[in-house]
Amino acid sequence: MLTMDKRTTDIVAYITFLGWIVAFVAGEKEEAKFHLNQALVVHLTFIVFVVLARIPIIGIVAYLLQIAVLMLGIMGLVYAVREQDYEIPLLGCIKLFK
Repeated sequence: MLTMDKRTTDIVAYITFLGWIVAFVAGEKEEAKFHLNQALVVHLTFIVFVVLARIPIIGIVAYLLQIAVLMLGIMGLVYAVREQDYEIPLLGCIKLFK
């Protein structure tokens, strides 16, 4: 089975939700656990705001929050490329798995 190294796993995890699934299945889970968690939080938060954007009254606010979450995802991707384990602001403290 083909496996990815830690850096590749970290980077692929931030590139769409499908990329996260590929990184989780084929990547180094133990070493890349930090960025796998961060990317999952970003993707799930983005999905929540996409759903909320369908509601007419709060749709504009949800749309602006989607842009903010996208920027946080880019920030996490930059951290992964630099091989730094820094938490992204606001969402980084959320731990979905250990």
